Amino acid sequence: MKWIAILAVAAVAACGVDGPPERPAPPRTAPESNISISGHATMGVITEL
Repeated sequence: MKWIAILAVAAVAACGVDGPPERPAPPRTAPESNISISGHATMGVITEL
């Protein structure tokens, strides 16, 4: 009986009984920066016969 009580308490503690659900805060937008990233990449296979 002791184990059932411990499992019941653990189940209630894990299910979010601490209050009603709350909407997450909206994401903050990052400030604009003057940084630009550019580059060039190539991939391929070279064979010689």
